[in-house]
Amino acid sequence: MSEDNVNRPEAAAIKAMLGKRSIVIIGLMGAGKSTIGKRVAQMLGLPFIDADAEIESVSRMTIPELFETYGEPEFRDLEHRVIKRILRTGPRVLATGGGAFMNEATRKVIAKAGIAVWLKADIDVLMERVSRKSNRPLLKTKDPRATMQQLVEQRYPVYGSADITVMSRDEKKDVMAAEVVEALSALATVGKAAE
Repeated sequence: MSEDNVNRPEAAAIKAMLGKRSIVIIGLMGAGKSTIGKRVAQMLGLPFIDADAEIESVSRMTIPELFETYGEPEFRDLEHRVIKRILRTGPRVLATGGGAFMNEATRKVIAKAGIAVWLKADIDVLMERVSRKSNRPLLKTKDPRATMQQLVEQRYPVYGSADITVMSRDEKKDVMAAEVVEALSALATVGKAAE
């Protein structure tokens, strides 16, 4: 796909719908939030930011180090503060960590300052993708698949409150990003019709 996608009418309609709000990509680890988020940002001519990368930059620690040193509750508090700060500087495309949307305060900030896009994936796709990396603190268990299944059961009902859901699957990132843009465009069209 060429960079002239930015000039497509749907990009203008999406940006008009966003105003100062951001597109916030949510989903479990392995759903493709950063990869697809970067491509969506390019297609719409918006800046991209990865919340986990920003947290690591601010704290000068890796996510696994933060979990190990401070525990998950402290990490989630830091994550909330970082996401809240990032969303003040919209519009942009923001990829969040898998647990960010589970924090009620973070969900409220996202609802106010963003459009939540859930990249939903089945467990086989997630496990195949996360098995390539060893930096997943929540999967440091005897049975990572059972842990992932537990996360699916806990988080999917909450993720379901996102504004948009797009199925993430084994498909080229350009195709997946185009599906996100199409869904955003449809939301912009519905919003315009409601005016």
